[in-house]
Amino acid sequence: MGETMRKILITGAAGFIGFHLSRRLLEGDDRVVGLDNLNPYYDVTLKEARLDILRRKGNFRFVRADLADRGAVEALFQEERPEIVVNLAAQAGVRYSLTNPHAYVESNLVGFLNVLEGCRHGQVKHLVFASSSSVYGANTRMPFSVHDNVDHPLSLYAATKKANELMAHTYAALYGFPCTGLRFFTVYGPWGRPDMALFLFTRAILADRPIDVFNEGRMKRDFTYIDDIVEGLVRVMGRIPSPNPGWKGDRPDPSASFAPYRLYNIGNNQPVALMDFIAILEDSLGRKARKHFLPLQAGDVPATCADVDDLSADVGFKPATPLAEGIGRFVAWYREYYGGGPA
Repeated sequence: MGETMRKILITGAAGFIGFHLSRRLLEGDDRVVGLDNLNPYYDVTLKEARLDILRRKGNFRFVRADLADRGAVEALFQEERPEIVVNLAAQAGVRYSLTNPHAYVESNLVGFLNVLEGCRHGQVKHLVFASSSSVYGANTRMPFSVHDNVDHPLSLYAATKKANELMAHTYAALYGFPCTGLRFFTVYGPWGRPDMALFLFTRAILADRPIDVFNEGRMKRDFTYIDDIVEGLVRVMGRIPSPNPGWKGDRPDPSASFAPYRLYNIGNNQPVALMDFIAILEDSLGRKARKHFLPLQAGDVPATCADVDDLSADVGFKPATPLAEGIGRFVAWYREYYGGGPA
């Protein structure tokens, strides 16, 4: 990308995607400042283990702070002066948002505003922020396109991610600093989140416990391997968006703007039926799952599929990891990390 020794702030650096992105960047000439509050939404020891790996690099600095702490975020931006910010910190999870809504407002709205203000006052060159496939909500036209309207979210989590897109656009329009949003589609892989299906299924199958299969198994997901996600992120970080001269207010395209702002889907573009996903996992584990079939949960959508044409055209993104290979890598990591047995 023609630059050396960039200083990059990654929020959520102890999280799944933040860890993998930080590790990738630390292999090069970049200096990474990682922020995380290490909240107990899931096993903090897993987050600490990720951080232990990152701390081995001399060009990494970890800051434990909460994005919702305005003073701490202001101080961090003033002290570090990052050139690029990648905001991956958020209260994650669709189902958790049904029972703990306030956590999403604090982290995903208040926290994101603090990031935007830090970028604005710190002359940050590019903000890349995590959105989610969940913003498509009640949309049914497949594949999901960034050019489609997304005004019918089905969970508060999705609504906060849609709000992040709107907030970033406002700051790009008012203050001219470039923002790129990435809608992630069902990311999986080693060091993954324990609340995600692959982790939950693996743990249950190895413990000979039944797995919960929602919507009676009639689900499809655009499962996207973590290395593909990181490759896309790295490419997007180096492509600073510029205003689109062809954007028209009488036919507004949600994915672009008269401001330096872009939205992309980042996914595998190959939806897999949940039952096929389970079969691949069974093969990889060498065990059969006992399945407990349940109806569709509130807030869930039956299918996701990413149209990634824009991302491919702009940065050459192409998902490259077959599902069986990715699940195999996860299982190998899981067995090594947990010593072959259930966590």
